[in-house]
Amino acid sequence: MTAVKICGLTRAEDVRAAEAAGASYGGVILAEGSPRTVAPGRVNEIFAGSSLPRVGVVVNGTTFRVIDLVEQLQLSVLQLHGDEPPNLAGAVRRRTGAEVWKAVAVRSASDFQRAVETYEGFVDGLLLDGWSPNARGGTGARFPWEEVAEVRGRLQTELRLVVAGGLNATNVVEIVDLLTPDVVDVSSGVERAPGIKDENLIRSFAEAARSVTHNGVG
Repeated sequence: MTAVKICGLTRAEDVRAAEAAGASYGGVILAEGSPRTVAPGRVNEIFAGSSLPRVGVVVNGTTFRVIDLVEQLQLSVLQLHGDEPPNLAGAVRRRTGAEVWKAVAVRSASDFQRAVETYEGFVDGLLLDGWSPNARGGTGARFPWEEVAEVRGRLQTELRLVVAGGLNATNVVEIVDLLTPDVVDVSSGVERAPGIKDENLIRSFAEAARSVTHNGVG
């Protein structure tokens, strides 16, 4: 069954809603410049009383800095959303034991294929997001699902596939059935306003994602 990540969490009540809905991961934006950015000092407060595995999203941090964040914030997953090289990702994995996901803005299937070739052996998963000239993520932009599905079927890789970009309760069934991802990642698709989640939308998204198996609709 595909796991669910609720990203862009800024409030403790939204972490509780994600956990209650059966999400597998809760994501916080630690990079500057997003309306969902939270200061590292607030992360423990936001996750207080929750056992939801934490994903920290960073952009172009130094190896020392991101290792410090993983350890300080007890991150289960570090999500690299910038131009980080493979050796940085590999160093974080070795030093912390946390999973590392590399985000890729996909404009064509070749972007996905190049990312597999570049990061295989250095990261645990690739997160495919829609490309936008306005921001690195959280824009609601979709990537070309059908194009990527054709390439995915031919590639031999052990990397976990995480998909994001424009997902919501209405279309998540389609992408799970098409791409059989390990994780679906949603942020703006379950919000009332940037950084303010809607409990009902979180629940609907999680239920829809879980209604599909990798062999088709359950």
